[in-house]
Amino acid sequence: MAASAFPAVAGSFEDAVAQFANDSYSDTEEAVGAVATSGNPLAYPIISALQDGRLMADPDTKKVYITQPDGKSVDAATGTAVASVPNSVSAVRLNNKLRRVVAAALGGLTLLSPDPAKRVQAAQSVFKTHDESMLPVVDGALAKETNKAAKLAFTEARAAILLFKPDATEVEKLEAIATIKARGDQEALALLTGLSGDQPLAVARAAANATSAIQSNLALWSTVQNAWYGVSLGSVLLLAAIGLAITFGVMGVINMAHGEMVMIGAYVTFVVQETIRTHYPGLFDVSLLIAVPLAFIVAGSIGILIERSIIRFLYGRPLETLLATWGLSLVLQQAVRTMFGPTNREVGNPSWMSGAFEIGQITITYNRLWILCFTLAVFAILLAMLRYTSLGLEMRAVTQNRRMAASMGIATSRVDALTFGLGSGIAGIAGVALSQIDNVSPNLGQSYIIDSFMVVVFGGVGNLWGTLVGAFTLGIANKFLEPVAGAVLGKIAILVLIILFIQKRPRGLFALKGRAVEA
Repeated sequence: MAASAFPAVAGSFEDAVAQFANDSYSDTEEAVGAVATSGNPLAYPIISALQDGRLMADPDTKKVYITQPDGKSVDAATGTAVASVPNSVSAVRLNNKLRRVVAAALGGLTLLSPDPAKRVQAAQSVFKTHDESMLPVVDGALAKETNKAAKLAFTEARAAILLFKPDATEVEKLEAIATIKARGDQEALALLTGLSGDQPLAVARAAANATSAIQSNLALWSTVQNAWYGVSLGSVLLLAAIGLAITFGVMGVINMAHGEMVMIGAYVTFVVQETIRTHYPGLFDVSLLIAVPLAFIVAGSIGILIERSIIRFLYGRPLETLLATWGLSLVLQQAVRTMFGPTNREVGNPSWMSGAFEIGQITITYNRLWILCFTLAVFAILLAMLRYTSLGLEMRAVTQNRRMAASMGIATSRVDALTFGLGSGIAGIAGVALSQIDNVSPNLGQSYIIDSFMVVVFGGVGNLWGTLVGAFTLGIANKFLEPVAGAVLGKIAILVLIILFIQKRPRGLFALKGRAVEA
């Protein structure tokens, strides 16, 4: 702390520490000021202990001790450990005035911390409080600061203090407004709007212009943030719908149990993480990498079993297929409730999917960013599989003209089973991703089945590019409608728009080509 922030005290650091034993509020205040301005590395532990009630003083010997959190004691003046403290020691007393002095001293000491991150955090705190008593400390710290981020934070903190300082000059306030305007976030806006009305005309005009500029800038960033939320939602919809687009397009099956394949993938992730937590805790960060192929295999196998045992007998009967798969979805949900219980299950985020970062005024979480990358990777792999593998060629042939494909020797029943298994497997890996952003419960799949059908129908049945465009279009539209109409009305508006669109283009954005399709 700067000397002007606290009363000056003559004598050495040890003499200042000894003043805590005088049992006098005024002496304690002077001791806080002297210790805080001493530059001694023991200053922060002493004042922090004083704030927490862990600073003990012996009035007879004038010795002062710090009781550490582990119960051990050290000599406050030297930092050396002591075996025991005298029975006559007692905690140094504080009153309300002293508590404010101690808090200010700790803030000043944090501003001078050797850790740049702590200095930035302390400067941000000063920016919010714009405490005039911290100006000397901020000036002193700013003069010797070399870290770029900390220097900017100190400059902004100084500007906040000068803006509200009664005796600051008009030039200083104008410079402070320019600095705060350059910051341009909500806290800067709150600071400018909280400025009193008795300011010089030039200062008031500059503050009004800065407020208007920040509001326009924040509105632009809000649009960008909504667009990111829309892209994020679109990636989730694409991941949930891409498997449905395959089965619906190739087989013409309205699979109401598709959401339960997503649910199964999420529960596979839960089982994998529970096993790792119990037996191999060091592998937790790779739990999702283990869960992805397992979820694909489990959900895909169940999908093939469903197709071979139920769906194959209902081709060409869409209503019966819908009812059968709807009933199957209820059976699968109840089976999961029986095995895992009806409550939500905990699925943790690996370290590389935790946290967030900022770009300008928008916040991007790592889990959403990784899900977007994962979705695009799955989409690219699926496109490559359809384009360059024999199974993909057969699937496209069956999609365009089933009878002609069968007459050319393609085993359409095998293609149907593998297609249904592929779509279900992709739904399973979608469940792995969705377990990181949604509750893992028996009802997980029901949250996405309707949206998945809307994406598939809007984009064009069986067309993956249409599914991609449809998912991101609906995701972005939904996030821009929500602030205006609310979540429920926004969903209704999207549904109405899709109905009107389908009236004009019954085959969706990208209709499939083929004689059987066009007939």
